[in-house]
Amino acid sequence: MSISAKWLNKVKWDEHGLVPVIAQEVGSNDVLMFAWMNRDALAKTVELGEAVYWSRSRKKLWHKGEESGHTQKVHDIRLDCDEDVVLLKVEQVGKIACHTGRHSCFFQQFTGDAKNGDWQAVEPVLKDPESIYK
Repeated sequence: MSISAKWLNKVKWDEHGLVPVIAQEVGSNDVLMFAWMNRDALAKTVELGEAVYWSRSRKKLWHKGEESGHTQKVHDIRLDCDEDVVLLKVEQVGKIACHTGRHSCFFQQFTGDAKNGDWQAVEPVLKDPESIYK
């Protein structure tokens, strides 16, 4: 897809042609996940009304939920003041956004202090990831 829309040119893409994206749940305002988009992913997200990201590990477009069924219906798309971060306000289908089977990818909370601190999982696994992915 070769997209040259003016609205896409306003985004400050990094040296790899990517922009960071935060997915936030409509209603609860929970931050569900962080991902990346290229121009094609953002254009496809607008076209479909569902989140499409750029998978850096697979080096291809990734329609969120293509394997799991846990798609993200996009309600609002915003660009930050520096025009270098995108915020998606989404409805998370199936309530699971994380590949670990949790509602949010941000399930680990820092507890303690700088000397004796650690990360603790504070959100439950809603579904075993092995039953989600083939």
